[in-house]
Amino acid sequence: MTTTITRIKTTTMRIFYTIGIWFYELGVRTAALFGHVKARQMVEGWKRWPDEVAKLSHQRPTAWFHAASLGEFEQARPVLEEYRRRHPNHQVLVTFFSPSGYEVRKNYPLADVICYLPMDTPRNVRRFVFDADPDTVFFVKYEFWYNYLNALKGWGSKTYIFSTIFRPGQYFFKWYGCWFRKQLKRCFTHLFVQNEESLRLLKGVGIGQCSLAGDTRFDRVHQIAEAAESDEVAEAFLKGHEGKVLVGGSTWPPDEELIAKATYGNDKLKIILAPHVINEEHLQQIERLFPDSIRYSRFSAGSESRKVLIIDNIGLLSKLYRYADVAYIGGGFGVGIHNILEAVTFGKPVLFGPNHRKFQEAHDILSRGGGFTHSDAAGLAANLEPLLGNPEAYTKASDACRAYMKENLGSTEKIISTIEK
Repeated sequence: MTTTITRIKTTTMRIFYTIGIWFYELGVRTAALFGHVKARQMVEGWKRWPDEVAKLSHQRPTAWFHAASLGEFEQARPVLEEYRRRHPNHQVLVTFFSPSGYEVRKNYPLADVICYLPMDTPRNVRRFVFDADPDTVFFVKYEFWYNYLNALKGWGSKTYIFSTIFRPGQYFFKWYGCWFRKQLKRCFTHLFVQNEESLRLLKGVGIGQCSLAGDTRFDRVHQIAEAAESDEVAEAFLKGHEGKVLVGGSTWPPDEELIAKATYGNDKLKIILAPHVINEEHLQQIERLFPDSIRYSRFSAGSESRKVLIIDNIGLLSKLYRYADVAYIGGGFGVGIHNILEAVTFGKPVLFGPNHRKFQEAHDILSRGGGFTHSDAAGLAANLEPLLGNPEAYTKASDACRAYMKENLGSTEKIISTIEK
């Protein structure tokens, strides 16, 4: 009787979950009809995946890496590349949920096939898993697709998730989260978590196939820093400058307004701004805030006298942090701060707004004295003053950043070695 009730509950939850997925898909398709660019890209991508996956050979083992978007893919890259190095005869399939990942990395050379992940409905899942025939599957951070997980369990695939974080407020640990907890316990071969709290939460609900491996982003940003090339425009802009440099990364209008107020009148400071959204309206808004500015694409001889360099193209930010004395990380007055590790890996103290609570690395760097938060222009100016004017304070903050990076490298090796055991 108890078994029958459990089966009924499991079936009911799966039905409700799948209905939710159907409604989400309907919403995306409707938005695509009304011209939403990203929705249209997703719908077109769903049409192409069967032809892409058909390129895989069933005669060779396949490792499937799924990342929601570009940020998660960058987290996956160290593991993917090390896996590929150790298993050169295996095929690699990469899937994305979001156009922000697929459109940027659709030509990534170390993957045999790259495509959009079809929505997590039973029909899509059966076809996708059968066609892809994955031996090993890697999900990144928060990717819990329950129909896929169940299908992969039935298919016999080894399924892992890494760089993931669990918090007490998540549905897994609520009174109604029993079904979701069971999926984690039943479907994942192993869960690699970022911190001790995640490990404690999982083990507290009976999920034992988990271990602390840290965050693969540390390995990735370290790779980027090691391979970073110089930038001719940035170096020309800074030529002869004897003062300090502030690099603002992935900034939004509230960030840019605070930077303008907090640095007003500081003639010894040069600023490099890389806005998160690059369009003409936003660029003109920045130019009004900083009249003495020049766009990266318009830089020419004589422009080095300008105070602010506006980065109006994509892909430069990670190597520009090397030129900073201090880095400002945008997003803290919106949905949340962007990647602080790209600056920290160069030993640059980081500044960011108040919305950083969901980011473990922000808590860590604040506690170590390598990061500083603010809620207004006065707070930003107060944080900048010792970093720009007190060499001892600056060295202390910079050393804290370098030590933090060093402590957290090696996540990739922990994951790969555990899998291969």
